[in-house]
Amino acid sequence: MTAERQSTMTQWLPDGFIARPAQLDDVEAVVALVNACSLELIGKPECEASEYRNDWQSPSLNMVSDLRVVLAPNGKFVGYAGVWDSQPHVRLYSWGYVHPEYRNRGIGTHLVQWLEGRARQAVAQAPDGARVTLQQDRLTCDELGQALLRQQGFTKTRYFFRMLIEMETPPPVPNLPAGIRIRTFDHAADLRALIHADREAFKDHWGYVEHPFEEDYQEWVHWIANDPDHDPTLWFLAVDGEDLAGISLCKPKMAEDPEMGYISSLAVRRRWRRQGIALALLHHTFGEFFRRGTRKVSLDVDADSLTGALRLYEKAGMHVMRQSTNYEKELRPGEELSTQSLAE
Repeated sequence: MTAERQSTMTQWLPDGFIARPAQLDDVEAVVALVNACSLELIGKPECEASEYRNDWQSPSLNMVSDLRVVLAPNGKFVGYAGVWDSQPHVRLYSWGYVHPEYRNRGIGTHLVQWLEGRARQAVAQAPDGARVTLQQDRLTCDELGQALLRQQGFTKTRYFFRMLIEMETPPPVPNLPAGIRIRTFDHAADLRALIHADREAFKDHWGYVEHPFEEDYQEWVHWIANDPDHDPTLWFLAVDGEDLAGISLCKPKMAEDPEMGYISSLAVRRRWRRQGIALALLHHTFGEFFRRGTRKVSLDVDADSLTGALRLYEKAGMHVMRQSTNYEKELRPGEELSTQSLAE
């Protein structure tokens, strides 16, 4: 048997299978692979080529070093994995897929071990004394994927929910505190303030690590400019005079259901919390989707949200659609720099 081996840590591949860095021309084939896995697990496609093309060209991702594909002897794409590694290099995120028809051949093990090897290259860039971990989320129904992570030394840390509301009648009219109004996003006037507000609000999200502002800014500029579905009239800002108090940033549709809207980010800054602004933003968002004829809206939430977001979404009439599980592997012990709890 011949095989490709990237390092002493990476399992060999079967005879005739090859692994290499992803290339932009691979997007369509990789999306077909990912959707084959998604169809098996949830009965729906998970992603679109435009989304992957946008992510792969992100300023913070290097396709040569951060993305890997596995091809069968017939040229079919049967494996895909990647890692997101940004400053300060203490909490790296990963993902991986093996085509359902090519399981139990060592491809998944090869990819997880490659991910770990790639992630360990970042340890030297992390601040001295800081804990470094590699993260990966798996659908809770993906028992094989979870078992593989556990076999490779990952441990379960957290659950996340995909929440859904299905509206038969218009939602309640938003009840805003005095002085607060909701308007849509103006790219030229609002982008930097929006990023600052998002960063501040999500400091209270479990696992949050602060990145350099300019790195975040370049990411936002790239994602907005290259997202064919970006709709600024679905980005809602709760403002208090000139101050940005909260945000609800939405996408008009999802790959798994073109008739379902998605709230990609909903947050309220600390100073304006406990005033009903988050619920008002939700009702405003639901109302706009309803007005456009979209009756289903979803979002993702930490099942043990430090700010009580799950209770808010349930109060607004949302229910759990499915669950995913977060796993992590410690690459270096040390001081935890990510948010784990809220200070009193």
